[in-house]
Amino acid sequence: MPAVRSNQPAFNKDDKVLCFHGELLYEAKILDTRLSMPSDPASAHQYRVHYKGWKNTWDDWVPGERIRKPTEENKDLARTLQREYTTSTKKPSTSSATKSHKKKPGDEDSTRASEERQNSLPATSRKRGREDLDKEEAYISRPEVHIPCPDAIKAILVDDWEHITKNLELVTLPSKKPVNVILDEYWAFESVRRPRASADYDLLEETIAGLREYFDKCLGRILLYVFEREQYHEQRRQWAKEDGKSAGDVYGSEHLMRLIVKLPELIAQTNMDPQSIQRLREEMIKFSTWIAKNQALYFFAPYEPASQEYIEKARTN
Repeated sequence: MPAVRSNQPAFNKDDKVLCFHGELLYEAKILDTRLSMPSDPASAHQYRVHYKGWKNTWDDWVPGERIRKPTEENKDLARTLQREYTTSTKKPSTSSATKSHKKKPGDEDSTRASEERQNSLPATSRKRGREDLDKEEAYISRPEVHIPCPDAIKAILVDDWEHITKNLELVTLPSKKPVNVILDEYWAFESVRRPRASADYDLLEETIAGLREYFDKCLGRILLYVFEREQYHEQRRQWAKEDGKSAGDVYGSEHLMRLIVKLPELIAQTNMDPQSIQRLREEMIKFSTWIAKNQALYFFAPYEPASQEYIEKARTN
């Protein structure tokens, strides 16, 4: 008879940890553990945490996905998140705001003329103008999304930029580890850590499906350097001959991480609610951390010097 695997919690009472609360990671301590579904011994564990320096009223039951071990890497992540949050929430100084409202000689005439022009417009035009202004203000007021990128990945992307834009080299295609394979391997790694039919399991599935779709749609639009576009057109002509083949079957980790870096801009253009954005952000942090730890498996593609013929085509097109 096979041995029954015990469902042990990843953290124990009195463990010191880091725990997400909103967008930030805080020092915390595990007060207690429990099963998310007491009637199911195989269900995921939940942890009651106390945030260091906070009142006991903030103690909370959280899923394991919000907790991190207090490693140096995770402490660095906590500091990075805090810096980015502080930067994004800084308000303009009152002195600059006051200066912008000071009137100059002739401003009153200019304002009056502007008002007269506005009043001379048809009511429908004024209404449309107000609606456009409201939409613009709503877009600008959206909270900025920050997805921290591991330093190792930043360095790889800088080298990637230099190879292509300065050295006139190209990533070797098709990649030995294309995007679809990378996402399949991440799914195999991460899905077994989540209870089936749970919200976290479904979220992982949706996130990976979304990354595949975004990659296929964004590659030719925003993920390529100008010098790579000719190579992209050549690849498209080739995979068009093969039914079902897509960008995710040809391009690899370098272009996938360009998408991760661009995601905050793309998310800002959606109607996702803050809670969904936070969950997606946490998923992207997990994925970026995983691929950084396994960079030797995925960032190995040699760059090849472009031929003189290719360089001429890239410059003329």
